[in-house]
Amino acid sequence: MNRASGVLMHISSLYGDYSIGSFGKEAIEFVDFLSDCGFSYWQVLPFCMIDECNSPYKSYSAFGGNPYFVDLESLFAEGLLTRDELDSARQQTPYSCEYVRLYHTRVELLARAAARADDVLRAKISDFAKGNPYIAQFCEFMALKKANGEKCWIQWDNDVPDAEAQYVWQFIQYMFFEQWGKIKAYANKKGIRIIGDIPFYVSFDSADVWGNKELFDLRADFTARNVAGVPPDYFTADGQLWGNPLYNWEAMERDGYAWWCARLRNMFTLFDAVRIDHFRAIESYWSVDSGETTAKNGKWINGPGKAFVDKINEIRGENFVIAEDLGMITDEVTKLVDYSGFPGMRVLQFGFMGGGDNPHKPHNYPRNSVAYTGTHDNNTLLGYVWELAEHDRAELMEYCGHFGDWNCGYDSIIRTVYASNAALVILPIQDLLGYGSDTRINIPGKADGNWQFRITRSQLGEINREKYKRLNFIYKR
Repeated sequence: MNRASGVLMHISSLYGDYSIGSFGKEAIEFVDFLSDCGFSYWQVLPFCMIDECNSPYKSYSAFGGNPYFVDLESLFAEGLLTRDELDSARQQTPYSCEYVRLYHTRVELLARAAARADDVLRAKISDFAKGNPYIAQFCEFMALKKANGEKCWIQWDNDVPDAEAQYVWQFIQYMFFEQWGKIKAYANKKGIRIIGDIPFYVSFDSADVWGNKELFDLRADFTARNVAGVPPDYFTADGQLWGNPLYNWEAMERDGYAWWCARLRNMFTLFDAVRIDHFRAIESYWSVDSGETTAKNGKWINGPGKAFVDKINEIRGENFVIAEDLGMITDEVTKLVDYSGFPGMRVLQFGFMGGGDNPHKPHNYPRNSVAYTGTHDNNTLLGYVWELAEHDRAELMEYCGHFGDWNCGYDSIIRTVYASNAALVILPIQDLLGYGSDTRINIPGKADGNWQFRITRSQLGEINREKYKRLNFIYKR
């Protein structure tokens, strides 16, 4: 990678008129903003469907797209929605994603659009489904969920999908990929590359497990034998019990990691680069019996290691992969990241908590790394500085060459990250805006209130584009 910079903002956080960000003109405007500032990358979060907590890290499919991102105005322009239908979908607030409303109305609205598709469009949708078998599998899964009262697949007693529902989901997925393809093409033309995100594990209640049971660690009755998590550490006495079914890596190896290969190819169609979440599980992963109530009694099991990394490198072509190597990292994990050639991650907020020297202080950033002021799981930069212990804050400010009122030291922190040796620097949109902790997109372990943050068009307009253009010039990014 050449020295460059970018912005982390999920599609859901874009401004717009319809309860959540989408693949509409606002995404094009955001690409123009990035270009005007001299940024080269736009990093997004997973594009898959969200769970009951609005998180895209636990989804019905690793392949299917979030229906809420389909742009309604484009459907109206194509004659698939009426003016009244479009107006009925207008939001009540521009400041927060309206998930409850979306859950109860959006798929139904898209179903009306699907019903108006002409024969030419329906043929395109059919060809799309035939050419993308895992997405077609997801559409069948969603139709079967409807036919079985939305219950988890292991409780189904009806194996006949609702044909109309299956078509509606095929329509949604076709529009999702078609609209995003136009956004990505525009971004690439403007010199902006897109970084996507791959959650490492999948949900038990997903098309991935339902349609590929042999690839997961399941019992004879198809219940999960062991599940994913991480062991106890300084922050969590019980560890974290995520509950995702573990992969049957032996079965995956036998078929050449076909499911993962298809997943990666799908990601590299959507994005120019991807971040693999929880990369350390490729070296070894924490396995917990599914009957446990905490992650305390798990054990480390060797992952697929170098053979799987080789397969990723075989598939990625000119695209690059970011290894999320945060958390409990051993020498073995570090060696695997080095073997892969993938850039790892460095997060400023992990560098100034508790004193001492660590890999997350900017002078330690290797060239082959991606440096963040914070990730989607962190506080905003301003919120982080505000909440730091006084002695840690003083160390941070001295480190960044600021010796006055710490409230005026924000830009010094940004400059310090920019000046680091890391090839790529990524700033969350909240940090460009200088917003506090009330604009966090996610607080891990918190069940509600996450993933709601949105910007407005006027807020984006308040960001000094010349400031970031100059920073990118000065630090050759």
